Formats: sequence, C-alpha cells, structure tokens
Amino acid sequence: QEQLVESGGGLVQAGQSLRLSCVSSRRTLLRYAMGWFRQAPGKGREFVAGINWNGGSTYYTDSVKGRFTISRDNSKDTVYLQMNSLNPEDTAVYYCAARPGAVVTIGHGYTYWGQGTQVTVSS
Repeated sequence: QEQLVESGGGLVQAGQSLRLSCVSSRRTLLRYAMGWFRQAPGKGREFVAGINWNGGSTYYTDSVKGRFTISRDNSKDTVYLQMNSLNPEDTAVYYCAARPGAVVTIGHGYTYWGQGTQVTVSS
C-alpha cells in the first residue's frame, strides 16, 4: 500500500506563508501526477493544485492562482506546495494525492492519498 506523508501545516496569521511537503514512503513518485486537495470544515474536498510527472505542467484552482506554487523534486520523491499570502479562507486539511498518468482535478481520480496536514489561518 502506497503511503504519502504530508508535513508543514500549522497556524499562521493572514498574509503569512507556509510550505507543505509530501513524501512517498514506499515507492518513487516518478511517472505519477501529483495533486494537492483541501477540505475545510463542513465542506467537500477541493482540488487546489496539480503537477505532472516531470514538473512541466502545473494546474491551480482560481482562488489560489498567483499565491500558491506546486513543485516537485523527483530525486527526493517529494512534492511541495508553497502557499503565500494566506487568508482565513485557506484554512483546511490539506492532502496530497498521486495517480499514474495526467493530472485530474477530481479527487476520486487519484490512487494514493496521504493522511493530511492541518493549515489554520487566523485573521
């Protein structure tokens, strides 16, 4: 069973930054598209950002464009989500996910998931 482990969450004030990391503990992430999703209390899971297997293509939901950056280091089997200019609406549990093939924005299209890391932004 694939295991993805997220880290980097925490409590910050509005306007500050966080960098999330997602590392694979079982296999190389090479050839896998990676996605970051989030789920706020009382809301459904939302696609945040995605990156193809070699980092050549990235995708973002509109609300984070210009503030968040997804990247990957395949030599370390790690994917990152740099989050700048955070606001309270970004408060959620953030999950990373992996799938073979292309990036998709639908959660059930991903095969492997992490346990999530909490991001809380205070106003």
